[in-house]
Amino acid sequence: MEIALSHRIAMTDIFREIDEDIRRDRTVETFRKYGSWFIAAAVLVVALTGAYRWYQQDKQHKAEIAGGQFEAALEASRVGKSAEAEALLTDLVQGAGSGYRDLARFRVASEMGLTSPEKAIKAFDELAADAQLGPLLQGLARLRAAYLVADSASMDELKARVEPLLPAGGAWGSSARELLGLKALKANDFEGAGKYFDAIMTEDAAPQALKQRAELYLSLVRGGAVSAKP
Repeated sequence: MEIALSHRIAMTDIFREIDEDIRRDRTVETFRKYGSWFIAAAVLVVALTGAYRWYQQDKQHKAEIAGGQFEAALEASRVGKSAEAEALLTDLVQGAGSGYRDLARFRVASEMGLTSPEKAIKAFDELAADAQLGPLLQGLARLRAAYLVADSASMDELKARVEPLLPAGGAWGSSARELLGLKALKANDFEGAGKYFDAIMTEDAAPQALKQRAELYLSLVRGGAVSAKP
């Protein structure tokens, strides 16, 4: 019985060795047949990994440079060097990534407003028409242009500019209503101004600071309305 058991164990070992030899031979044969493809795939993975790391490092390096240039432009603007600030920002618009490029476009338009409101209005109108910016930034650009034309435009012209911002819940609706209310108040249209400021007070999305200003405006409206009575 012990001899039979030993025989079975020996046969099992032999079969295991044969199986391992077969698998090894298949592996060698497979490598001989497809080895160049395996090597090429491995090289490609290494190359792609290296390229991705380089891309990330290069992207970070460019972002750091763009950030420094943007800060330099803000500092130049702060000390009154508007031309220098505009030149730095224009360079960013042409060469920076989308984040700093969009910031620079808005800042360039703001710098233009200091010397040439007409150019600034055109720049903000172009931003407002740029669908790639998305509704939030487009709305901001539309509002900035409206502020620049507020003194020279008629009430109807101003309404036409900010009308897309007025639907309830919009990000810039409260600010647009403030601008229209101030325009009406300046024209001594106390009833019209009161409606805009009342709308701000009842709007949930309106910032608290804006509601405080609207409350002050309403006191001016009430005082002006009383003075206007015969």
